[in-house]
Parts: sequence; structure tokens; C-alpha cells
Amino acid sequence: MFIGTIVLVHLVYFLLACRFTRIYMGDSFEYIYEALNIKDRFFFYSGNPSLPISPEYMTQRQPGYPLFLLMVYIFTVNNWIVIALQNLLSIFNIYYCRKILSNAGYAKKYDWLLLLLLVAYPAQFINANTIAPDILLQTFTLLYLGYFLQLWHTRSIHSAGYMSIILVAGMMVKPVLYPFALVHIVLVTALFIYWKAKLQRPLLVAALPLCAVLLYNYSNYTRTGKFHFSSNQSFNAIFYFYSYTSAKNGADSADHFLRKERAAISSIPEYKERYDYANDRGKQLLADNFVPYMWFHLRNSARIFVEPGKAEMDLFTGSLTYGDLHDKTQTGFYTTLKTRGISGISGYADRNPSFLFAVLVFLFNCIRAVGLLLFLVNKRIDIPLRIFIFILLAYFAVAAGPIANTRYFLPVSLIAIGCAGTGYITLLQKKETSA
Repeated sequence: MFIGTIVLVHLVYFLLACRFTRIYMGDSFEYIYEALNIKDRFFFYSGNPSLPISPEYMTQRQPGYPLFLLMVYIFTVNNWIVIALQNLLSIFNIYYCRKILSNAGYAKKYDWLLLLLLVAYPAQFINANTIAPDILLQTFTLLYLGYFLQLWHTRSIHSAGYMSIILVAGMMVKPVLYPFALVHIVLVTALFIYWKAKLQRPLLVAALPLCAVLLYNYSNYTRTGKFHFSSNQSFNAIFYFYSYTSAKNGADSADHFLRKERAAISSIPEYKERYDYANDRGKQLLADNFVPYMWFHLRNSARIFVEPGKAEMDLFTGSLTYGDLHDKTQTGFYTTLKTRGISGISGYADRNPSFLFAVLVFLFNCIRAVGLLLFLVNKRIDIPLRIFIFILLAYFAVAAGPIANTRYFLPVSLIAIGCAGTGYITLLQKKETSA
């Protein structure tokens, strides 16, 4: 019944995707370009090969998702087959999440609760029907958690080794995970210290992802002249402050800020110098606005746990285009709330038919957040597991920061849903026992 329901929901969303045909997002074509460039020229490059080669596109997209696309493109360049595979991968992710959490207090008797929280989070199914790497990254994040649980129960160095390999694979899908290589060393080492085991082999195994980062950085250095993991890092160092400036001074001021910064960057002829300038400029902006910016960043990081993803829903159905999304004459929900207060919501709802559905998703996300909190404070669940899941969720939330949309939460969204269900299950079991 559980698998049948999940398959049915995926089928419904797949048919909706066929109806609306909005299977691409802003970054999709860069991944497609890289897959085709690998296929035709064995050239790891996410830009249009017909245009002059730009060093930024050498490292903008990691090769993991383009290689996933290539598994289909070798036979036929058909993105609907890719979408079908992603739906199958999403079904596997849900089933696997349910399986691993059965070792942490989840009971199949309460599948209805997990199904309710899953169906009430459309981002899972929308992203399964979008040419984007997030479902694949979700797979590796879940496998990483699965091998952590195996490590906790078996104390086997092999489980730690599989964790390291999975983390490396995840880093090659999206760069968001590569700083986690340092966290990984701390987590694995702390466990073996807790078990009072010898640390030589665990340290070597735990350091594998960091070694992979250094090797990949060196590979990028040979191609671009800059020792780095992703060209996105320098771009994001400034782009985070676009959102901050927009919230503080308005959209026009933010646009002026971003145009000015991009013009300064593009005027530098050498890629290495462009990268360093953008990175240093981001650090300078952070130092100059540290306290107010960090409060803004962390506040928006927390928002990701309840964000309904209305824009993603509207993009999926075609009621919103990327042109509309960046049209300054269009007023979003948060801007409406800030400028017009509660009284402006009724007018916003009239202009946005999906608003009430987004509110429903938001309410279920709040229920999920409460269940997640119940899980994290549940003394029946091993403390190391609760700490590990808290670190994993907090890491992705902080990494997203002001760009708090559902796509950035997706890698850990099933973990949050499964843990929330487990948190409520404990309450239900207590009531049943007392009755």
C-alpha cells in the first residue's frame, strides 16, 4: 500500500509535467550543455561550445549530474526519459528513507502519517519532474545517513569508508557539500574517540573526501589557473548580499548593487583575478555588515524549514515564468507583507490563485517542524543519531541562507519528513500505552 501510493502520486505529477511541460529551471541548460559536451568532445564544460570558451563554465557545474544525464544521452537525447528515471529515483529515496529510519523508532504501522507529510510537500514531486540535480543529491544524502546508522550499529571501519565515498559522490553532484568534508572528519573521528578505538585508520578513511576536494581543486587549477572547487563560490559570496540589500533597501537598490559589482568583476581580464576579487569582496561585505547580515542570514536559514515553495509550484504549472519572477513590477508575498502588512494579503491572494494551496503546504510544514523538534528531543533515540541529523539539517539550512527555497532544502527534506513522522509516532505510542 505504501509503495503503491507513492508510485501513484509520482505518476500524477509526471502526467502533470507532461501537461504543463515546464521541466526546466534556470540552471538546467548548463547541465545539459555539459552532458552533451562530454558526450561529443569529452569536454567537461557547462557553457555553449559555439561561443568563446569562458573559464567560469569550466567549473560552474560539477560533473555528477551531467554524467547522470549522459546515461540517457548515450542512447538518445530525450529529457523525458531523464524525468522518468528521476521519478524512479525519488520513489527509491522515499522507500530507502523509510527503511533506514525503521532503525530509529519509525514503525510501518504509521505509514499513513508519513504518507500525509510526503504528499503535503509537493517540492519532492516537482523536483523529480525537473531537469535539476537535487533528487540525485538527495539520494547521496540519504545513503550517507544510511551508512552513518550502519556505522553507529556495527562500529565497522568499512561503513565509515562507504560514508566517505558517498560524500565524495555527493560533492560531485553539487558544490554545496564540499565544505562538509571538514565536518565529516570531525563526525567520524568523534565517534571512534567515543568508542575509545585507535584513530589511525578512521582518520585516514575520514580524510578521503578532503583529499578528493584537494585533487579536484588541483584539476580545476590545471584547467583555469585557479585552485578552487567551483566558480559558483565567488559568485555566491556577493549574491548573498543582493538578497540582504533588497531586504534592507529595496529591490532597486539591490539591482544597482549587483550591476555595479558584476561590472567591476567583468572588467578584470584574468579569471583567477576575477575569482579572487569576487571572493575578497564578499568577505569585505561580510566584515562590514557582520552582525546585521548574520542575523538576516540565520533568520532566512530557519525559514527554509517551513517554506512552501509557491514560486516553484507556479513555475511547474506555468502560471509563473522566470521573466515574471524577475519582473520588479510583480510583488511577491514577502514583499507584499513587508510593504502593505496583513491588509495586503487579500489582494495578493486574489492575484495568486495558488496562494491558498501554498498556505496549506505551509501549515503542514509547520506540523513537520514540530514533529522534527519532537524527534530531536526524544530521549529514546540515540543521542549521536539526533546530533548527526541536527548537524546535517542545520548545515543545508545555513548553506541556503537567504536563498531559502525548497530546492536547496530538498537533499534533506525526506530526512526531515521521516524524522518528523517518527517524532509524532513516539507520542502516539505513548498514548496507546497509557490507554
